[in-house]
Amino acid sequence: MNFIDKLSAAWTANHSLLCVGLDPDLAKLPAELRDTPDGITTFCTRIIDATADLACAFKPQIAYFAALGAEKQLEDICRYLRDNYPHIPLILDAKRGDIGATATQYAREAFERYGADAVTVNPYMGEDSLDPYLAWPDRGVIILCRTSNPGGSDLQFLDTDGVPLYQRVARLVAEKWNKNGQCALVVGATFPEELAQVRAIVGDMPLLVPGIGAQGGDIAATVGAGQTANGMGMMISSSRAIIYAQPQDGEDWTDAARRVAIETRDAINQHRAV
Repeated sequence: MNFIDKLSAAWTANHSLLCVGLDPDLAKLPAELRDTPDGITTFCTRIIDATADLACAFKPQIAYFAALGAEKQLEDICRYLRDNYPHIPLILDAKRGDIGATATQYAREAFERYGADAVTVNPYMGEDSLDPYLAWPDRGVIILCRTSNPGGSDLQFLDTDGVPLYQRVARLVAEKWNKNGQCALVVGATFPEELAQVRAIVGDMPLLVPGIGAQGGDIAATVGAGQTANGMGMMISSSRAIIYAQPQDGEDWTDAARRVAIETRDAINQHRAV
């Protein structure tokens, strides 16, 4: 099953647009896991178990693993997700961008080493830097467009023939680069007006939408701006707010993560068209 088909099936099966991010920070892990060799693996797999029926995708951020020399743990986590929840898309959040020869190796890293269904990439170097990812016809290529950070406007609002650069990127992806029908765009929840403009340009193309939860994006505005006519089309990502949720009333940390994931999924669904 290709990325878009798997994502569409997960939207329907779990009635969810929630993408759960996996960003393990040793300082924030439960105390019993901080000094154990498999602490990162245990933490992430237990988060997956607690939220798999609530998510349309999981998104490990590679920097959190690489900074700790924990790439082997990331391999184990990705394998666990594929083996136990093969119907849930695995998105490797890497935001890679480089010349073709190097990009070929990054694509192998994402799709061979980690077995990801999709990977995030940076389009700054143009189409030939994306071709090695597009050479994998069943895998998703999720391209940065309008990012959730304040500094994104430094470049993304530059005028290009009368339109801001982020809209130019959206149109290039929709009209030229989406050769396999497996592309998506990253558009932040912190800018709902721009999110609506991207949706108008790309039609029903999926959008990966970070910026709710710890970054403060408004869920109602986000869903209203980015959903498709059938109430789908989005992977609304939340990481820290879910995986580091504070336990309440006798909960353990997995209970807390599940509670916040339910609350987030339900808040998103409240504003969907269907």
